[in-house]
Amino acid sequence: MAPELLLLLSLTLVALIIFFTFRRSGKTDNKRLKLPQGNLGWPLIGETISFMQPHSSASLGGFMDQHIAKYGKIFRMNLLGKPTIVSADPDFNRFILQSEGRLFENSCPTSIAEIMGRWSMLALVGDIHREMRSIAVNFMSNVKLRTYFLGDIELQAIKILDSWKPNSTFSAQEQGKKFAFNLMVKHLMSLDPGMPETEQLRREYITFMKGMASIPLNLPGTAYRKALQSRATILKIMGQKLDERIKKVDENCEGLEQDDLLASVAKQPNLAKEQILDLILSMLFAGHETSSAAISLAIYFLESCPKAADQLREEHREIARMKREKGETGLNWDDYKQMEFTHCVINETLRLGNIVKFLHRRAIKDVQYKGFDIPCGWEVVPIISAAHLDPSIYDDPQSYNPWRWQAISATVTKNCNVMSFSGGPRLCPGAELAKLELAVFLHHLVQKYRWELAEHDYPVSFPFLGFPKGLPIKVRPLNEEKP
Repeated sequence: MAPELLLLLSLTLVALIIFFTFRRSGKTDNKRLKLPQGNLGWPLIGETISFMQPHSSASLGGFMDQHIAKYGKIFRMNLLGKPTIVSADPDFNRFILQSEGRLFENSCPTSIAEIMGRWSMLALVGDIHREMRSIAVNFMSNVKLRTYFLGDIELQAIKILDSWKPNSTFSAQEQGKKFAFNLMVKHLMSLDPGMPETEQLRREYITFMKGMASIPLNLPGTAYRKALQSRATILKIMGQKLDERIKKVDENCEGLEQDDLLASVAKQPNLAKEQILDLILSMLFAGHETSSAAISLAIYFLESCPKAADQLREEHREIARMKREKGETGLNWDDYKQMEFTHCVINETLRLGNIVKFLHRRAIKDVQYKGFDIPCGWEVVPIISAAHLDPSIYDDPQSYNPWRWQAISATVTKNCNVMSFSGGPRLCPGAELAKLELAVFLHHLVQKYRWELAEHDYPVSFPFLGFPKGLPIKVRPLNEEKP
C-alpha cells in the first residue's frame, strides 16, 4: 500500500498547489481589474461538467438560468481548466463576433482541434483561415447552389422519402443524417450513395462523431480513441480520392469532374495534402451536422404545429401546380425564392432549435465592455442561443411561431439577432446551402406525407444537437387519404 499512498499524497499535494496558485491568481486579477461576477471554482474542471449538462435546445438550460439569475448575463467561470467569460448578452455576443481578429480570435478546444485536424476551419485563425474559408465560400456560392447543388438536393430528397415505408416506425434523425451525408460526399468527392466507399465513410463518420461528443481520453477502448482511429480511416479514403484527382490533373485527363471540391483544390499547388484533407473533413462535418439537424428540427416542430404544416403544404402544392401548368419538372431557383412561408418556417426552426448553442473565443487584447474588464488571454464563450430566446427581442420566445417572421422587421435580421450560423468573419459558408436543403426536403415531404411522433422525444444540446431517441416517427402517405 505504501507506493499507492505515496502516489495519492503526491497527487493531492500537486492539486493543492495548483488550486491555491489558481485562486491567488484570480484574487490578484480581482484587485486590479473589474471582472464580471462569478466563481472560478476548482482548477482544471471548474464547473465544466455542470455547464455541459444536456438540456432542451429550446432553452438555455438550468446552469445558465441559475448563473444569469445570480451573476447577470455576463459572468466568469472556470471552463475546461481555463478562466472564462461567459456571455448571454446579445449585444456583447455580436460585439465579440464582429471583433474577430481585432479583439478576439477563435479558440477551438484542444481535443476538438486534435480530432478535426490542425488545418480544420474550426481550429484555424488569421490569414490561413480566411484562405480556407474563401475556398469553401466559392464552392458553395449562389451560382454553385443554382447550377450544381439544387438538382442533386432534390434527387437525394426524393430517394430518401421514397424509401420510407408507411406506418412503420423509423428514426427521422437518422434519415436526415443519411440525406445530408449523401449530398456532401457527392459534392465533395463525387461519391454516390450505395458505393462501398460511401458506406464505409458513413460507418466511420458515425464513430468519429461519437468521439466528438465524448470525454477526450485517448485511451484504448474509449470513444475518443475510436474516433481518432476513424478519422485516420476517413482521411485515408479521402487521400486516395485526392491522389486520383491530382493524377488526372497532372495528366490533363478529359472528363475531370468540375463540380466537386476535390476538382477545385487538386489544382491549387499552394495547398499541402494535409491541409486539403482537413478542409474536406471539416466541410463534411459542418455541412452534415447543420443540415441534418435542421431537417430533424423541422419535422419535430411541424408535427407539434399542424396549422404551420398545413400552410406549408398549401404553399408547396401551389408551386407544384404552377409547374405542371408550365410543363416544367424539377425545382428551380425561382421556385425556391417563391417559398415565402417556407423561409419563415426555416427561420423559426433555426431560432428555436438552436443547432449551435455557444462558440469558443479568446481575448487577444485587454477589452473593456459595459464597465467590465476582459483580460488578454482569457477565454470568452458567447451563448449565441441567448438572443434567440430573449423575450425583449421575440414575443413569447419559447413558442414555435413561424408567422412572427411575416411581420418582423428586416432590422432584426440585419442586427444579427439570428446567429444560428455564427456571424462576422467566421459566418458559416454553408448557411445558404443548409437553408436550400431544408426548403427542398420540405417541398417533397409535406406533399407526400403526414407524420406523427411514435414516441415522445425532443431536441437536446449535448453540446451537439440531437434527439435522445432519434426522433422516431410514423408516416402516412397523403395519397391514401380520403378525398
